Amino acid sequence: MIDETVAEIRAMRTHSTSAVAVKATESLAELLDREYITVDEFERDLEHNAGVLRRSNPSHAALHNAMREVERSIVGEPTTVEGAKQLLEDVIARVVEDVETSKAAAAANAAERIVDGDTLLVHDYSTTVLESIETAASEGAHLTVYVTEARPRTLGRKTARALAGMDRVDVRMVVDGAMGYALRDCDRVLLGITCITGGTYYNRVGTFPLVVTARELGVPVTAVGSGAKTIEEFRFENEFRDAVEVMREPVEGVEIENPSYDATPVGMIDTVITDDGVME
Repeated sequence: MIDETVAEIRAMRTHSTSAVAVKATESLAELLDREYITVDEFERDLEHNAGVLRRSNPSHAALHNAMREVERSIVGEPTTVEGAKQLLEDVIARVVEDVETSKAAAAANAAERIVDGDTLLVHDYSTTVLESIETAASEGAHLTVYVTEARPRTLGRKTARALAGMDRVDVRMVVDGAMGYALRDCDRVLLGITCITGGTYYNRVGTFPLVVTARELGVPVTAVGSGAKTIEEFRFENEFRDAVEVMREPVEGVEIENPSYDATPVGMIDTVITDDGVME
C-alpha cells in the first residue's frame, strides 16, 4: 500500500493536495500488519516510511505536515509493539479527520464570501474550491463559473465535469490564454492552495499570470485551503514534469521546460481563506 501510494503521488495521479495527505496517512496502516520484535524497530520503520511518503512530493505542505504529525504523535510514546500499533491506528484516524475537517471548514468560510449572481473564475483542480462553490450553490446562490483548461495536463476539464454536476452552477470553459477575456466578466478569482511559505503563494502553473491579469483588471483574487498548507519552516521544491506533456514529438534543438507550480508573492492575493478564518 505504501509503495503504491508513493508511486501514485510521484505520478501526480491524485490532483488534490488534501487528498494526497489523506492517502499517504492512510497508507501507513500497512505497518499494522507487519511483525516487529521491539518498539524501536517499529518506530524506525514508521520514520522511514513516513519520510519516503513525505519526499514523494516535496511541494505539498499538507503532506509534509501530516507525516510530521504522525511521527511526532508516536515516536517515543509507546512501550510495547501492540501499544505502538494501536497508537498508530488512532493517530491515522485523527490526522485524516483533521485534514478533512480543516478542508471542509475552509470551504465553508469561502462559501460565505460567494453571493448569488457571482461570476467566478477557477484554475486547475481543487477539491476545496469545488466544495466552496457547491456549498454556496446548495444554499441558493446561482453562479457562473469560468474554468481554465490548466494546461498541459488540462486538469480544468476534471473541474468542469465536477461543476457541471452541481445545481445552479453555469459552467464555461476557456483555454488558459483566454483568461483576460473571461476575467472581464468575473466578480472574483477563486483558487486553491498548494503551499504558502516565506511570503510566497505556490499553486499550479498558470496561477501567476492569472493573478497579475486579475489585478490589472481589478478582479479580486481569493485563495482557499486548509491552514496546514500555510507553513513557515518549509522548503518548497518545484516539480518539472515530462516534456511529452508539452510536445508529444520532440523537436531537435528545442528544450522543453514543464514546471508544475508557479510562485506568486502572497501580497498579490487579496484574500486568503483557511479553516482558521479570513486574511485580507
